[in-house]
Amino acid sequence: MIRAILIGRLGQDPKTANTQTGTIIVNFSLATDESYTGQDGNKVEKTEWHRVVAFGKQAEFCSSYLTKGRLVLVEGSIQTRKWQDQEGRDQSTTEVKARSIQALDPKPQHNPGGDGWGKDLNDNIGSKKSDKQSSGQTSPKSKMDLDFGDPPF
Repeated sequence: MIRAILIGRLGQDPKTANTQTGTIIVNFSLATDESYTGQDGNKVEKTEWHRVVAFGKQAEFCSSYLTKGRLVLVEGSIQTRKWQDQEGRDQSTTEVKARSIQALDPKPQHNPGGDGWGKDLNDNIGSKKSDKQSSGQTSPKSKMDLDFGDPPF
């Protein structure tokens, strides 16, 4: 078994299906990225796309809580499936069969006119004011400094 641990953002909302026995399955694409300085001194950014499949409880979690752009940690094994299409041609795909999926960012809040990321999300974090803040006294910054930037897709 080849073990994979990936941290990335969902490229689309999970697609849900059921097996013939009723087990829930979800599929989604996951973008992982890296950046480095090339030999010429310029910043190089590279994005890799991965297919992820999850079953059962993990699939239920994905379909309920994950949406395009969410940052997640996926742990599982790499598998290659082969089949023949309707024209009889051999097809194959390599995917990560998820054993564990964990959301790494807060669930985006609905914000009309906003995309749920960046400043709009930060405005909802730590929004309960302490007694000192409501009385006009200043206190250390209570919001988390989250800057997700633009998702890599």
